[in-house]
Amino acid sequence: MKKPFVTLEKVKEICKEHKTPFHLYDEAGIRRNARALLDAFSWNKGFKEYFAVKATPTPGILRILKEEGCGVDCSSYTELMLAEACGFSGDEIMFSSNATPADEFVYASELNAIINLDDYTHIDFLEKVTGSIPETICLRYNPGGNFDSTNRIMDSPEDAKYGMTYEQLEKGIKKLQGKGAKNFGIHAFLASNTLTNEYYPALARLLFETAVSLRDKTGANISFINLSGGIGIPYHPDDVPNDIYAIGEGVRKAFEEVLVPAGMPDVAIYTELGRYMLGPYGLLVATAIHKKEIYKDYIGLDACAADLMRPAMYGAYHHITVLGKEGAPRDRVYDVTGSLCENNDKFAVDRILPEIEIGDIVCIHDTGAHGFSMGYNYNGKLRSAEILLREDGSWELMRRAETPSDYFSTLDITGIFDNE
Repeated sequence: MKKPFVTLEKVKEICKEHKTPFHLYDEAGIRRNARALLDAFSWNKGFKEYFAVKATPTPGILRILKEEGCGVDCSSYTELMLAEACGFSGDEIMFSSNATPADEFVYASELNAIINLDDYTHIDFLEKVTGSIPETICLRYNPGGNFDSTNRIMDSPEDAKYGMTYEQLEKGIKKLQGKGAKNFGIHAFLASNTLTNEYYPALARLLFETAVSLRDKTGANISFINLSGGIGIPYHPDDVPNDIYAIGEGVRKAFEEVLVPAGMPDVAIYTELGRYMLGPYGLLVATAIHKKEIYKDYIGLDACAADLMRPAMYGAYHHITVLGKEGAPRDRVYDVTGSLCENNDKFAVDRILPEIEIGDIVCIHDTGAHGFSMGYNYNGKLRSAEILLREDGSWELMRRAETPSDYFSTLDITGIFDNE
């Protein structure tokens, strides 16, 4: 059974100043997890984690990760702005984008970020809009086909819009060399949310072999290999979590078997994790405000899919704990819903839970990544606050809840409310 990192008493303390719903993050868990990742890859002297900002674009979180030695991976202009505002610069920033607007390449270049090119045609486009090609640059690889390990298909890269073919990588490196590039990185993201220790080592081996081949054919200095994301988290209580030390050891073994014999022992390993870094260390805290009994029993929360989109969009499972009733019999079956005018606005369907009364506080687990960040304003719903539970048990507001003024701030509404 999943256990929340916060008690009912602490939540009630927070609720005296900030009403539900709100996203709550666990500083101690975030730091502990970041340190374990760095330790698991400490065998590689150039290792660096570039946290995927899209997962949790919150300055308070980014500053914690910076203190733990992480960089950031950005995919848009505003994410680059966040990174700069939080003190990241130069090679602490990886810029991975696709169908990239000109102003984003220009800004990334001004920050001296490492630019990760998604397409062969972006070489000329980057040079055109920025006036030059950087000495260090990365290329994103899509090997096509299915990506599998031990006869298990993990995903189908050929269906993804990202990356270049091998032939385009080779041609791209040669073209970039002619334009002054000297140091190259190879990047690939081939599967999402994998719950297997085999994925990263298998991906690493593929990229290591690709790097050796490209080095042999082009003479390029492959200085780093970015394994991107894809390490998953156990959303279900009975899921077996990944072992980051086993994953790190598997990558090390592939490194020793492929890169070292090829005379490439100094290649740095980068990761670009989001869900793994933050997912388990966030909760969506909400209050039960309605009970409805028709053909099924429903619990209506003050949160909705605008606060957590994944269950409505993907049918994704997020565990639910009723605070204060952790030991109560789980003998009721509910659909747990929000108030959007959409029938898929359900956090859980036919979920077995303790009896829930109006006023009970519930925690929806594993919302630390792709939770708040995917929020939206449909039905005029306002995004909730983000609060950090500090290591010492205190808490701080990192992002206030939106207000109607925020919702209307981009509109010209002169005169609309004059009679109010």
